[in-house]
Amino acid sequence: MSNERAQWDGNFAFLMAMIGSAVGLGNIWRFPYIFYTNGSGSFMIPYIIAIVVLGLSFLILEYALGFKYKTSILNILRKVKDKFQILGWLVLCIIFLICSYYVCIVGWDLIYLVLSFVKGWGADPNAFFSNSVLHASDLTSSMLSVVPVVLVSTFVVWLTTWYISHRDLNDGVSKFSKIAVPLLGILDVVIVVFALTLPGAGVGLTQMFSPSWDALLDTNIWLAAFGQVMFSLSLGMAIAMTYASYLPKKANLTKNIVTVICANSGFEVFNAVGIFSILGFMAMTTALPFSEVITDGTGLAFIAFPEVFNLMDIGGNILGPVFFLCIFIAGLTSIIALVEPMSSSLSDKFGFSRQKSVTIVCGIGFLVSLLFTSQYGSTILTIFDAFLNNCALVACIILECLVFGWFFDMDSLKEIVNRNTLFKVGNWWKLLIKIILPIILFILLVSGIVSTVLTGDTITLIVEAILVVVLIVAPCVLYYLTKVFGVERRYAN
Repeated sequence: MSNERAQWDGNFAFLMAMIGSAVGLGNIWRFPYIFYTNGSGSFMIPYIIAIVVLGLSFLILEYALGFKYKTSILNILRKVKDKFQILGWLVLCIIFLICSYYVCIVGWDLIYLVLSFVKGWGADPNAFFSNSVLHASDLTSSMLSVVPVVLVSTFVVWLTTWYISHRDLNDGVSKFSKIAVPLLGILDVVIVVFALTLPGAGVGLTQMFSPSWDALLDTNIWLAAFGQVMFSLSLGMAIAMTYASYLPKKANLTKNIVTVICANSGFEVFNAVGIFSILGFMAMTTALPFSEVITDGTGLAFIAFPEVFNLMDIGGNILGPVFFLCIFIAGLTSIIALVEPMSSSLSDKFGFSRQKSVTIVCGIGFLVSLLFTSQYGSTILTIFDAFLNNCALVACIILECLVFGWFFDMDSLKEIVNRNTLFKVGNWWKLLIKIILPIILFILLVSGIVSTVLTGDTITLIVEAILVVVLIVAPCVLYYLTKVFGVERRYAN
C-alpha cells in the first residue's frame, strides 16, 4: 500500500465536497422550523454571531489540523497524546451511528422520489407515511418485523454510497461532488422560483421576515442558533479535517472556509424562502394558521409537503420530484462525507486499501441500518437522532476544543493558517477554542441532556443507556485493536 496521501484534483473539487457535506437534510427541513420558532427575522442576529463564534473558529481548527498533518483524526490525536486516540474513535463511532440511520431517512426519500411522479402517497399523506411506508408500531416486538420497501431503499442508498466512495478520491467523491452539488443548487433555484409564483407565497414570506425582537432576550434562541450552526456545518465529525488533509500545500485555508460557510448559510436562507412560500400557499389554500402548517423534520418532508403537492394539481407532479430529488442529493453527499473519515481512519490505522476500508464501513453500516428498517425502527431512529446530536456530538466537540486548545501547540496552527490567507487569525481564535466555545457548548449540552434524557420514557432511557455503554466500550476496544493489529504494531515489529 502506498503511504502517499490522496490529493484533490483541484480546489473546486474540495469546495464542492465540503459544501456537499455541509448542505444536508438539516438545511432543508430543520432550518425553516428553527428559524420560524426562534424569532423569525430576528433569528438572523444570533445565527450570524453563532456562525462567526462557533462555525468559523472551529472550522479553522479542523481545516488547519487536517491540512498540516495530512492524515486522519486518529493519527492527529496520537501526535498530541497516544491515548487521545480513544476520543478519535469516539467521534468515529458517533458519526458511524448517525450515518446508519441517516441512510435510512434518505431511503425514505428515495421511496417518495419514485412516488412523487404520480403522487403515490394518496389523499392522506400522514396515514400513508405511518402505515404504508414505515408500518410504524409502538410494540417493541415489532423490532423483528422488517419493512421490505424500506429495507430495499436503504440497501440502494448504501450500495450507491459504496460505489462512489470505494473508488479513488478523484474518480469517486470528487467527480460525484462536482456534478451533484451544482445540480443541487440548480434544483433549489427551480424550487424557490416556482414557489414564489404560488398564490399565498407572500403569506409565508411575511412570516419569515417578521422579526420578533423580544426573542433576542431568550437564552434558548441563542442556544438554538449555535445548535443549528453546529448541525448544518457538520462540526466535530472530522469531515472537514479529513477533506482538508487532501488539499495541496498552497491552498488558501481561510478563503475556502469562508466560501463553504457562505455557501452553506446562503443555501439555508435561500431554500427557506422557497419553503416558507410553499407553506404560505398551503396556509392560504387550507385556511389554516401558519403555525399549524409549518413543522420540523420528517413531518415537513413526508407529510406536509405531499399535502401541498396534492393541492397543486399538475404543478405538484413537477415540483414534487424536484423537491425529493433535492433531498436525495443533499442526503447522499452528506452520507459520503460521513463515510470518508471512517474509511480514512481504517486505512491509516490498519493499512487497508481505500476499497477495503469503504467496503467494511458500508457493509457493517448496512447491518446496523437494519435496526431502523423494522416497524419499530422510526421510534429507535428518533431516539438515536436526539441523543447522538444533542448530547454525544456536543460532548465530543467540547472534548476536541479542550484537547487541542490545552494540550496542543495552537501557535503552530496559526502559522499554517496565516501563510496564505484571506484574513489572519490571532489570540482571539485561541481564546474561543480554549475557553469560550467549551462554555457555550457545555450550556448547549446541559440543555440537550434535559430535553432528550431527563424527559424520556422508559424505552427511550433504555436505548440511551445502551448507546452510552456502546460509546464507552467501542472506542476503547477499537483503540486496543489498533495496538494489537494496527500499522504501528507491525512497523514496531
